[in-house]
Amino acid sequence: MKTIGMIGGMSWESSAEYYRLVNEEVKNRLGRLHSSKSILFSVDFEEIEQLQASGDWHQAGKLLGQAAKSLEMAGADFIILCTNTMHKVIQDVEENISIPLVHIGDATAAAIKEKQIQKIGLLGTRYTMEMDFYKSRLAAGGLEVLIPGEQERTEINRIIFEELCMGTVSETSRTFFLDVIQSMVAEGAEGIILGCTEIGLLVQEGHTDIPLFDTTRIHVKVAVDYALSN
Repeated sequence: MKTIGMIGGMSWESSAEYYRLVNEEVKNRLGRLHSSKSILFSVDFEEIEQLQASGDWHQAGKLLGQAAKSLEMAGADFIILCTNTMHKVIQDVEENISIPLVHIGDATAAAIKEKQIQKIGLLGTRYTMEMDFYKSRLAAGGLEVLIPGEQERTEINRIIFEELCMGTVSETSRTFFLDVIQSMVAEGAEGIILGCTEIGLLVQEGHTDIPLFDTTRIHVKVAVDYALSN
């Protein structure tokens, strides 16, 4: 079994979910007392968030690149970045390591294509929804990507940073997300990407009949595939 290097802390709420899901996936596949071989480097999200807000992505990438290098030196065989938004600085991370990195966007695009979906709605932080670093990766996989309107994007971003990243799961916010999902379906979306690793804490498959693609769960499964491969 390969050792997974996990860059987490963005937020630790979703990183805890990553750790749980990775170990559950390994146990489900191998049985008995099996768990994942993994190393977690958890950053201070306040520091990263301030760099996001100020637009200093280079410095944020430098910090995550240092984290990735530390994981490689500690014995990780490959890296997963336990966040969607910070894949914006993936090049900075990859430049610091000589081991593979499993990209969350590529994993998600592959999962969507398996369902033969062409038009997909994307929910996430404002950065993920509005910038090209994530959408372009999906488009390269042959997907047409829809995002919510300006007011909806603002409220989604607020809920992520002010509620979900703080461990608050609100029924009112869940209803808002489900309304946005229905609106995107009305615009032609055949499924919805939960493109922030915290959204899966709020909205799950049981809340809607619309196909949901939880990037945390998708990323975990692909990471375990790689960890258990020869």
